[in-house]
Amino acid sequence: MNKTALSILIAGLIVFTGLLFIGGSKKANNGNGGQAVENSEIRDGIQYITIDAKGGYSPQISNAKAGMPTKLIVKTNGTFDCSASLVIRQANFQKILPQTGETVIDIGVPIAGTPLSGLCGMGMYNFVINFS
Repeated sequence: MNKTALSILIAGLIVFTGLLFIGGSKKANNGNGGQAVENSEIRDGIQYITIDAKGGYSPQISNAKAGMPTKLIVKTNGTFDCSASLVIRQANFQKILPQTGETVIDIGVPIAGTPLSGLCGMGMYNFVINFS
């Protein structure tokens, strides 16, 4: 192989590796781009908010209703990263979530204007639920 072909091959590998890293870092943002989403439903007078935990939390920002009994459902599916170690200080919750499954957390009756924050055990990933 001549020097030109080798240089092109090495440059291609560097670009490909860079694209892999850039694509991976976008996944950690979890797709809602900082926009709050409605990911709650009311069943039998209880509000359920669902968040996925894998490579971070999705959605990162949620909106929900205040003043009603509320439970947070955290879903994992083959989660082996630090997002499985969940800390929610306002709910006195700290637990290693199952690698796959659902964890239901009773967060009581939220007050309007008082957000609920959760983060992974390492502080790398977080989510916020705004109540109004």
